[in-house]
Amino acid sequence: MTAVDRAGVSAPARRRRAPGRGLLRSVLTGGAAVAGTGLLVGALPWLSGDDPARTVLHAREVEREPDPAVLDAVRAQLDLPADPVRGTLSWLGHAATGDLGTSWVSGQPVTDVVPPALGVSATLAGTAAVVAIGLAVLLALPAVRRAADGRVDGGAATGVLAAALAALPEFVLAVVGVAVVAVGWGLLPTSGFTGPEHLVLPVLALALPAGGLLGRVLAGAVRETAGEGWVRTWRAAGVSRAAVQRAVTRRALTVLVPQVLLLLVGLLGAGAVIEAVFDVPGLGRVALAAALAQDLPVVQAAVALLVLLGLAAGGAGVLVHRALLGPAATDGGLSPELPPPAPGTGRWAVGLLCVLLLVVAAGLLRDPRAQDLGDRLAAPSWAHPLGADALGRDVLARFGAGALPSVGLALGISAVVLGVGVAAGLAGRGRAGLADVLNALPAVVVGIAVAAVAGPSLAGAAVAVGLVAWIPLAVHTRTLAAEVRASGSHLAARTSGAGSWHLLRHHLLPAVLPPVSRHALLRVPHTALALAGLSFLGLGAGAESPEWGRSLADGVTYLERAPWLVAVPAAGLVLLGVAAGLVRTGR
Repeated sequence: MTAVDRAGVSAPARRRRAPGRGLLRSVLTGGAAVAGTGLLVGALPWLSGDDPARTVLHAREVEREPDPAVLDAVRAQLDLPADPVRGTLSWLGHAATGDLGTSWVSGQPVTDVVPPALGVSATLAGTAAVVAIGLAVLLALPAVRRAADGRVDGGAATGVLAAALAALPEFVLAVVGVAVVAVGWGLLPTSGFTGPEHLVLPVLALALPAGGLLGRVLAGAVRETAGEGWVRTWRAAGVSRAAVQRAVTRRALTVLVPQVLLLLVGLLGAGAVIEAVFDVPGLGRVALAAALAQDLPVVQAAVALLVLLGLAAGGAGVLVHRALLGPAATDGGLSPELPPPAPGTGRWAVGLLCVLLLVVAAGLLRDPRAQDLGDRLAAPSWAHPLGADALGRDVLARFGAGALPSVGLALGISAVVLGVGVAAGLAGRGRAGLADVLNALPAVVVGIAVAAVAGPSLAGAAVAVGLVAWIPLAVHTRTLAAEVRASGSHLAARTSGAGSWHLLRHHLLPAVLPPVSRHALLRVPHTALALAGLSFLGLGAGAESPEWGRSLADGVTYLERAPWLVAVPAAGLVLLGVAAGLVRTGR
């Protein structure tokens, strides 16, 4: 019998009408997103209180005196808008005809600047995504083999490796690659983007952490799939081990594919730091430079393209997810179940956290502000167990003092974005939407907008990171929730008259919260590094702050002379990431 809801509309009828409504909703969302982000970017000068003519003049000619006559000439030449609303509406009107305007700084047409930069970033991000997927599959292979044997335990060593890779700082990998592989060994070029050899180091810097994160997500999906009833049925029926492996892998990929597409678009705008290290003329670097110079036509065009790509990737992720599920997505053929947590992982997590806490406690007993220029860049010794920095300050003391603003703030942001991401993902009903739009916005541009309103500060950086950190969790939740809603138990409960609250408590949340919570924990080091990136650009923690990310950014300069300045905070983030990846969130 066909299930009928309260409005008297059958489920097949709802499915037949859904594509048209979904397409219209996506078009409306895309138009609103481009207009909204264009208005936000166009309002930056007014939000910050800066005179755009003065900023543009400084970007063009640093030494020229900004007297009133010169500023009036710049305004007349650029036809600067009197307010952000009129400026944005004018830009949108021209963009609809294919005219993206002219750069306020270089005088070049924006179409000569942004599309080529997008092509460079797409090449870099696409190659990094392919490498990250390959790494993720390799990391998940042991879990696939165990799943085919009906095992849902074990895999702690692979999980540790994946979590460690996920916690590696991208910009530190980039700087180490330049210093060691390019300069020290002379194997690869240090900068530029003219041939395949220029891709190797930037791609590895982006792909290793992304592959670790995707591998952890994929291994978790494989493990949860192995606990589903159909796997036990297939094994009992004598289906071959290879066939079970293929089916489990395909089922687990339904969770990973939307994350991969999310990653691809996110890398397009978020690779600004990597592009800067390797002098790659990509979109992230172009957007960042234009935002700092208030070159609004370039920023508006870059952000609009990223928003449209984000919506396209989100829609593609939904379609591919449904295609991988096949008939099970609509016929109640899924039976999501929660496997028991892997034994021993909780003890490992506690052990690693204890090690980290002991080091932090030892650092808190020392003075992080005491300076002794005679100990400048001193190597580890009894006086300075973890060495000294460029001002002769004890690294152990600063590591301990930086734990609260680094770990505490990252954990707090992760807790908030977990709630927001789960709520947004459950409300998404399996469609591309706001999360896919905001995913395309570089965190740096969001940070600049927040700093324009509230001024540079660690709190402002936390707000900027939080505004984008919930998005992968929302997409993960949306993917899992779509599978739960397509399961036979959920459809049976709805047919029996179960209300929305009952379905949420007894079907959706139990299936969604454990894997998404693990995903949120894995992203804690990424949150700390996002804060570090904004601090490095002067939008977060100040130069004197002991925050680990800021210490990383400062220590990179002295990498060859004093590698401990980078190794200590990086080791703290890796320990945090591994411990977070081993925390048990299952039943």
